[in-house]
Amino acid sequence: MAASVVPSRLILFLLFTYFAVVSSATSTTTTLRRHTGFLYSRTRGRCTPQFWSSRREAWPRMVPHGSTVLKVFGSRASERFRSDMTLLEARAVNEEGEVFSELLKQASAALLNSYARKGYPYSAWEVKTLMIQGLVSEGAAARLTKRFSVANDACI
Repeated sequence: MAASVVPSRLILFLLFTYFAVVSSATSTTTTLRRHTGFLYSRTRGRCTPQFWSSRREAWPRMVPHGSTVLKVFGSRASERFRSDMTLLEARAVNEEGEVFSELLKQASAALLNSYARKGYPYSAWEVKTLMIQGLVSEGAAARLTKRFSVANDACI
């Protein structure tokens, strides 16, 4: 009788383990279907606006933390933004759907990258010139935001 109890316990254990794995796989599959973007999202790089606002790396000397949008991008930028707004404050602005705020965030990161990263596709004067051109219209701002975003995300 003791010999028949051992195999039955073993069979119960194996069945329990099997059902636990199957139910776990089913819930994981459901989770994968619902949150596929979460599982495949990549981490933000060292060139994004989020990285520069985290202060994990020293800013280039050419652009100190207290640099204002007016001093860096000129009077055209001060028409759209506060003249006393710093670049650090500009990246903290979170106005969803506002293309000029997004342009300022990406352009600020692009400017810092142009000074700090060898091989960045834009020089500092190109970033400043393009920023002024992007402030002309919402369409221009959206296109330039996309260009800077691609360059910032691709940067190493």
